[in-house]
Amino acid sequence: MMSQLHKTFRLSDYDYDLPTEKIAQIPCENRSESKLLHLDRKFQTISHYQFKDITKLLRPDDILVINNTRVVPARLSGTKQTGGKVEVLIIDYSTGMKNLEKTGFFKCNCLIKASRSPKKGALLLLEKKVEARVESVKKGVSQIKFLNGGEFLEFLKTFGKIPLPPYIKRDDITNSQDDREDYQTVYASKEGAVAAPTAGLHFTKALMDELLSKGIKFAQITLHVGYGTFVPVKVDDIRDHQIHSETFYLSRKDADTINRAKDENRRVIAVGTTCVRTLEYLSDENGRVKPRTGLCDLFIYPGYNFKCVDAMITNFHLPKSTLLMLVSAFYKRPKILEAYTEAKLKDYRFFSYGDAMLIE
Repeated sequence: MMSQLHKTFRLSDYDYDLPTEKIAQIPCENRSESKLLHLDRKFQTISHYQFKDITKLLRPDDILVINNTRVVPARLSGTKQTGGKVEVLIIDYSTGMKNLEKTGFFKCNCLIKASRSPKKGALLLLEKKVEARVESVKKGVSQIKFLNGGEFLEFLKTFGKIPLPPYIKRDDITNSQDDREDYQTVYASKEGAVAAPTAGLHFTKALMDELLSKGIKFAQITLHVGYGTFVPVKVDDIRDHQIHSETFYLSRKDADTINRAKDENRRVIAVGTTCVRTLEYLSDENGRVKPRTGLCDLFIYPGYNFKCVDAMITNFHLPKSTLLMLVSAFYKRPKILEAYTEAKLKDYRFFSYGDAMLIE
């Protein structure tokens, strides 16, 4: 029963009020001039900066771990054979690529938005007469085979649209022109995500150069952020939530960089919750990581014992979200919610295109 639950496991304890005008619809004109809220866990203080001031807050021997995934234009529009409109969202790009290499056809899991969801065997007609067939349907997810073979990637690049979070409102023209670059980190290089690792959106190349000149090093991981990051938690006890899996890769070179920092008692700072989840998934009890590729399905909520991550840079997250639970595990939940209240009073911008937080 809910009355018997420890309060940190109640979904309702991760709720907060947010006026819609606080939800950022476009990024800051200069990425590094977004606001930065600094949470100091040792002294339990809140301070306010611009993101570019992070050069003063970080130590010269810190390691910043960044996620180099790149968002693919995974949203496609078309029609059913009956003429009804459909919208297709590719949610498993890496599987599609593997199938393309093996069979010559791009086949992967997708979400379909239509007045009536197409059934198994249905044929969809996308722009430029590109055809797709529904191979199977399971729990609202359709496996789709795109029938134009190797030409499909070029088609996707030309006609696909960036799958922005549902709280960012766009018309298709704006989406295709601006968000293709705005919704990417400056270091994005490995295609496969359907959502950006948004904590990294605050970095510019000039800021990264300044950090490097100070002695701060970067290590890279790849975690292809999936649509599951937007799936709401619907259980009263958060421990009953089934979190999504996401494809990751960590090279030997970057694992060695991270492990060297741990051996030398230097801080490993994760840029974004995607990096936090991946590093903690890969780490042993001493915080050392192994180079690997696989699927990360680690759900971090209060009570979790962090082994690798010493500090994190993150955005402000949705109420009742797994990401809010993760940061509440890193610092006390009441302190996180106190910081969110302070951010609202100071007119911070929330969610993907919003402002940032440094928790150390």
